Amino acid sequence: MTGDVSKFTTISPKKNGHVTYGDNNKGKIIGVSKIGTSSSTPIEYLLFVEGLKHSLLCVSQLCDRGYKISFDSEKCVIKHEHDKNIEHIGFRENNVYMIDLKQKYENDRCFLSKR
Repeated sequence: MTGDVSKFTTISPKKNGHVTYGDNNKGKIIGVSKIGTSSSTPIEYLLFVEGLKHSLLCVSQLCDRGYKISFDSEKCVIKHEHDKNIEHIGFRENNVYMIDLKQKYENDRCFLSKR
């Protein structure tokens, strides 16, 4: 989910729905879309959430799609289970693992997330 509408090329409005954050505050779901290009596997069912300040990836959904994610005190590494290529590396900053999705590794690919 993201609060950055510029990530979308098109967006389908969503009339209702909220996400609940860890502090029990809620964000209104404004729309849903996918991002990515025809040459990559898109991230599907990406929620546009009003007021969300950071984009968030769901670890369990990545695992369900065949990715292996490992964490240590400094970084997280996301690999695909089948080919073991490193897809992305996130570095820990203030107890949050930050991933630069523009960073290129051996096998550049977007993630697919379905609900």
